[in-house]
Amino acid sequence: MDDPLNAPHALFEGHQLLARGPLQQVVAEAVARVGVGADGRPLLLLNDGSGETVDLDLRGGLAQVLERLQARLAPALAAPQEAAAPRERGRPRLGVVAREVTLLPRHWEWLASQRGGASQALRRLVDEARRREQEQGLPASPEARYKAMSTLAGDMPGFEEASRLLFAGDEAGFARSIAQWPQDLRDYLGSVSAEAED
Repeated sequence: MDDPLNAPHALFEGHQLLARGPLQQVVAEAVARVGVGADGRPLLLLNDGSGETVDLDLRGGLAQVLERLQARLAPALAAPQEAAAPRERGRPRLGVVAREVTLLPRHWEWLASQRGGASQALRRLVDEARRREQEQGLPASPEARYKAMSTLAGDMPGFEEASRLLFAGDEAGFARSIAQWPQDLRDYLGSVSAEAED
């Protein structure tokens, strides 16, 4: 399972980016600043992958804050291990969940020709896509970018137009619509646009 403390996040004070990187590094910055900006307002911690804000409980030291976050973000890691059941005959349970996938015949033909068969090929494709998203460390969907934009720039002029362009997939128009926003906001939101064009 991926470590949630290494997931990319960003810390903002108003429209100013204070830190960006793995969650544990960004939280360390928030703890050092006692969770408030120079003006006394709370700092905003955003998950780069989902665009959502992350609530911080800053009681105690950094280790305690990170421990609470890890327990909240990955309940499976914090849950005690189940007692080992006696081993049954047959294939071991690997946590595989069978679900239905609807594809066109040409997709099924391609999957069937891959080494390991369709299931293994789909797992490889999904794992590769997840790895790319994590390496980029940026909101992957318009919805995620919109959540981050709403939180950080909902009060900015041209927000509605930028939102329309974002969901229309007009990256150049989106970049133009946020051109007058503070530099850190443009860099954070615009970096997604640049990668989407690659």
